[in-house]
Amino acid sequence: MKKGQTYTGVIERMEFPNRGIVYIDGEKAVVKNGLPGQKVTFVINKKRNGRCEGRLLKVEEPSFLETEPNCCPHFGRCGGCLMQSIPYEEQTVIKRGQMELLLGDFGEIGGVRPSPVWEGYRNKMEFSFGDEEKGGPLALGMHRRGSFHDVVNADFCRIVHGDFTRILTATREYFKEAGAPFYRKLKHEGYLRHLLVRRAVKTGEILAALVTTGQTGFLSESGWAGEMGEERLGERPEEILLEGWRACMAALPLEGSFAGILHIRNDSLADVVQSDCTTVLWGQDYFYEELLGLRFKISPFSFFQTNSLGAEVLYELVREYVGDTRGKVVFDLYSGTGTIAQILAPVAKEVVGVEIVGEAVEAARENAAMNGLSNCRFITGDVLKVVGELDAKPDLIVLDPPRDGIHPKALEKIIGFGVERMVYISCKPTSLVRDLEVLRGNGYEVERMECVDMFPCTGNIETVCLLSNRKPDTKVRIDVDQEDYYRIKDAKKTQN
Repeated sequence: MKKGQTYTGVIERMEFPNRGIVYIDGEKAVVKNGLPGQKVTFVINKKRNGRCEGRLLKVEEPSFLETEPNCCPHFGRCGGCLMQSIPYEEQTVIKRGQMELLLGDFGEIGGVRPSPVWEGYRNKMEFSFGDEEKGGPLALGMHRRGSFHDVVNADFCRIVHGDFTRILTATREYFKEAGAPFYRKLKHEGYLRHLLVRRAVKTGEILAALVTTGQTGFLSESGWAGEMGEERLGERPEEILLEGWRACMAALPLEGSFAGILHIRNDSLADVVQSDCTTVLWGQDYFYEELLGLRFKISPFSFFQTNSLGAEVLYELVREYVGDTRGKVVFDLYSGTGTIAQILAPVAKEVVGVEIVGEAVEAARENAAMNGLSNCRFITGDVLKVVGELDAKPDLIVLDPPRDGIHPKALEKIIGFGVERMVYISCKPTSLVRDLEVLRGNGYEVERMECVDMFPCTGNIETVCLLSNRKPDTKVRIDVDQEDYYRIKDAKKTQN
């Protein structure tokens, strides 16, 4: 195969998370977002060291697996879902095969525990403002698959509750009528950036946050704000615009109810949802969700599993792997809002949580107090820097790191505690592979391993590992950059 050339072939399998594998005349190509069994046309856009990567151009024939009758109308264009056209039971079979390929060297995959629901499961969405085509009308939704700029209007979405799309549609129509411009990332100009919506499954409480820049000069240019300003002299155009949006939200017929309606200002150049300043337009800047009999306070940027019902399955599995904590000191590293810590706390001697996000730590402390748990201690800081300074000695360590896994030096310090057992929860199996290599080289073997499908219709999955210390004579370290590490691993697989 040659770079720039177009080929047609059948996807033989899909490797984690979305790597469709095609063979043309015995040569392997990776085509992202291709499903097993699909006949696809693709162009080779990268070829290096005998490794070919193709960009999907067209699905010529659907897969024999694509028998789900009620796909979302945006499926295939929207970048949010990958496997929605495949029945859910078959999705979990595919994911299990992917995990066995990735993790089989470390032990047997006990299975994939499915999500209790696969429709309407997400409790958080970050929608983007933009346009579906250059110069087109205002759009609000998800990025088009394979694009950082085009946005697909998401008036219907199968993986969220209907309240999400009601809020989205009303917000888009309001600002379209207002003529407010969206933020253009290449020019760094405009006003509207994102709409953040969080909805608790158990309580039905909702937070809606409009994320904008501080470039309010663009509002006066739209004409609408100026017209409104004639009737309300003395107020800034932005205040008028936001008050109108708040009233629009408050009037919506929803199944749930608003806990808060917020305005977040974000002038960073990065295309991420973050806050330089948050203003409460109505209500409060938090809501409550319930998991396994405990109550949790969640703010706009608190980490909380995006599938509440799936989280109960995940944490029940963690509790099963942890076993009896009576009289034990447990370290919950990368503790977020302290969900795992509080689930393990009732019979433990003490649970110590470490989390780098200060807001999450404050929420964890409030949640523990609200749930009547006095034996939880939460510390703000980077695990790499804090873990060596902790005064307690753990009997058990629970690890729930971010997607990139654990920093190698932090992992060395964690191993240095010498605990007999660890439970590792991973949302990115490729990062887990790297860390398990280090743990195995330092005496830890995988005793049990299972997956929980927290993200139906997508290529993502959570993995839970129970590790026991076997204390070997040799130790290994991995100090290379993570991306270099995976390039080396992938090169070896290609050679084989």
